[in-house]
Amino acid sequence: MTAFRHRVATLTGVAEEGLERLAGGQLSEVLLVRRADGRVSVAKGGAAVTAEAAMLRGLAGVGVPAPAVEAEHDALLLLEYVPNDRVFTAAAWAELGAALRRLHDDEGEHYGWPVDYEIGTVTLDNRRRDDWPGFWGEQRLLSTAALLDRPWRARIEALVPRLPELLPAAPRASHLHGDLWSGNILVSGGSLAALIDPACYYGDAEIDLAMLTLFDTPPDGFWHAYGPLERGWRARRAVYQLFPALLHLRLFGGSYAGMVERLLDAVGG
Repeated sequence: MTAFRHRVATLTGVAEEGLERLAGGQLSEVLLVRRADGRVSVAKGGAAVTAEAAMLRGLAGVGVPAPAVEAEHDALLLLEYVPNDRVFTAAAWAELGAALRRLHDDEGEHYGWPVDYEIGTVTLDNRRRDDWPGFWGEQRLLSTAALLDRPWRARIEALVPRLPELLPAAPRASHLHGDLWSGNILVSGGSLAALIDPACYYGDAEIDLAMLTLFDTPPDGFWHAYGPLERGWRARRAVYQLFPALLHLRLFGGSYAGMVERLLDAVGG
């Protein structure tokens, strides 16, 4: 039994045979907890469980489906179990588009978030700021590239001064999921069930769309449900996709080097 399994078993009173490792969980251990009375929960570990719990409540507070937070302990989060059959129907995509529009319509006063956050070993600098190109350049691209090999850092350092030409100076500060790809979208029975694993902050709504289209191809129904997009969003998409690409290069290694290279070439970086 791992130390995390032992903690979950101790805190929930569930024997080891009632704990099941869930698929995914690349950055932290995630367990399904089956209690004797039939209740099922999800246990997650990590250093930022309090922040994640607040983000999940924030999603639910603006009408976006998210797992209910059942309990918070030191470095351990217990969540409602939400079934996920991974079958993305046209209806589920449309519901996702509508839910994402509701989320993005929730506007903040500044870019950023009240606290910093961590995705794996990468800390997200969420200091509040009013300069959008500065936020994206310094607090996302430069900070994520800081520990990469010098050639990568040099290309990002050369790109960042050009961001005022490439990005809007003051887009609406939309409430973002922050880590939106199909693995963090739960669907069941043909419908959207929940969004999970948020890394929320306030920023340009196009960021969530950029990450979603980096790994997935939403159908027309998603875009119709989401609604109108700002002119030029496709041209900006590669700049916004650079951050998750750099993040994956940091966390998972050289298999993502080609993606970073392609995006840097696309923006002339």
